[in-house]
Amino acid sequence: MEKIFKIPKISCGHCVNSIKNELSELAGVQSVKGNAELKKITVEWSAPLTEEEIRNVLESINYPAE
Repeated sequence: MEKIFKIPKISCGHCVNSIKNELSELAGVQSVKGNAELKKITVEWSAPLTEEEIRNVLESINYPAE
């Protein structure tokens, strides 16, 4: 699976790196790419990981996705 998440709280590259580090720890995440200017990250993952679990992690680290 692959999805682009819009994350309004991203303000710089450090934010993107924090998100990458946290999401990369999830079993099933294959890649995380981010763009601070567009306030978006692209996540590639495989089952059994779900989009809901990714969204929950983003919210728990204070970067909720729209």
